[in-house]
Amino acid sequence: MMILVTVILGGLFVLAFHALVALFLKPRLTRESLRTQGIYGPFPHFFFGNVPEMKSLLQEVHDQSRSQPEASPICHRWPFTLFPHLPKWRNQYGPICLYYRGSKPFLMVQDTEMVKEVSLYTSLDLGKPSYLSKDHGPLFGLGILSSSGPLWAHQRKIIAPQLYLDKVKGMVDLMVESTNTMVRKWEARIDHNEKAVAEIKIDEDLRSLSADIIAKACFGSSYEKGQEIFTKLRFIQKLMSKSTVGIPGLRYLPTRSNREIWALDKEISSMIKRLVNQRLMVGNKQDLMQMIMEGATKCNEDGGGDDLLSNPISRDKFIVDNCKNIYFAGQETTAITVSWALMLLAEHQDWQDRCRAEVLQVCGNGTFDATMLRSLKTVTMVIQETLRLYPPATFVIRSALQDIKLKRISIPKGMNIQIPIPLLQQDPELWGPDANMFNPQRFANGIMEACKTPQAYLPFGIGARICAGQHFAMAELKVILSLILLRFQFSLSSSYRHSPAFRLVIEPGEGVVLMVRRI
Repeated sequence: MMILVTVILGGLFVLAFHALVALFLKPRLTRESLRTQGIYGPFPHFFFGNVPEMKSLLQEVHDQSRSQPEASPICHRWPFTLFPHLPKWRNQYGPICLYYRGSKPFLMVQDTEMVKEVSLYTSLDLGKPSYLSKDHGPLFGLGILSSSGPLWAHQRKIIAPQLYLDKVKGMVDLMVESTNTMVRKWEARIDHNEKAVAEIKIDEDLRSLSADIIAKACFGSSYEKGQEIFTKLRFIQKLMSKSTVGIPGLRYLPTRSNREIWALDKEISSMIKRLVNQRLMVGNKQDLMQMIMEGATKCNEDGGGDDLLSNPISRDKFIVDNCKNIYFAGQETTAITVSWALMLLAEHQDWQDRCRAEVLQVCGNGTFDATMLRSLKTVTMVIQETLRLYPPATFVIRSALQDIKLKRISIPKGMNIQIPIPLLQQDPELWGPDANMFNPQRFANGIMEACKTPQAYLPFGIGARICAGQHFAMAELKVILSLILLRFQFSLSSSYRHSPAFRLVIEPGEGVVLMVRRI
């Protein structure tokens, strides 16, 4: 009995010691190390970090907005209302500062020189933070969006070549076919209205469209087959956007939200496995799904390169996690960007007219093919400006997997580096006095001429980990916008409420509602 008590007490002592190190000693040593290098930040609570202050600042913004008369319905300064701690701490502590989300340290970087260095960093010592595969595991797992080291390199080698521009051009006909199906539904809704105009809340239609395109292009199936997967991933995304990253042990607690997430994750994994088994029965198709399946087999046979001895991943998990990543990234971000672009063109009729004139000139006979993509200069400028004002991803996140140096600053292993995309992309010092305004003309001579520091434009990320699907996304955005402009004239409905919301991505909080007419 005494031995059992001794063992239990010893275990409790070890746990208490590790908690002391993690919650007190390590954060203090990290702060002191960075302070000697001129890096400061708000003092953290030992358990919650700076989360209470972040929530307090956000509440202040909400209270102020409720007490003030309603301003112009469209204001693009949403980063300052959704993330008020970012500009406040920059003003207080400088463009590089340290803060904590729970026990996790974040080096917030708005210094363009350090952003450049991150973009040029090629070593695998700078990867993705572990919380993406743990706290957000049901959404990302160990797929290409969240893995690091040789495992990520193996995944990138499999997935990226399937999304190169030459492959994407072969998918344009498929994009056109899917978009025309949605366009015909909108035409039918207009034709059933006596006034020849329909009020359409476009968001779900665009999600279904982008889901159909990614499913057919990458997995050889239609949206209907993967509809449940897309829907359940959307539920997980909404649930996870409400959780706080970094609070120790939070993801293990059987809260109502966590139980829902665990159940959804189990269902999604089962559905993807069924799709894989069905795929095995129909034989070999040279698409992304096939490459992921072959890559998983190779990963399982050779131990995943050099990585799986320390980071094991089964064949099933490799396939499931990467399919989840592609479903999420391929559907959600594209649909949201089209929603924002149509909202901006509805508000700015002059740019809508310019884009339509260009589309009519390029494909006036109603046909659309891959050769036309390069000729859509004005449409491209509008897409680039949309991604500048409303980038789907809010942060570029990296984690130091070893002690590293950036801008002569020693960054300890385990430090998370956070680059706030919207603040850099709306910085007047970089973009000029109209940085908070919609002005696609700034991209007339390309990204290099649009901004003082081109590295400050990063809607697809930066460096070695830049989005593998950026060519696919740009082609898809051009196709969808062009075919809509070719068939419809649209304006904002009086019921539209401009309310950008953070749900892991930046999306229209109450949707985009348009008044749509046939041309």
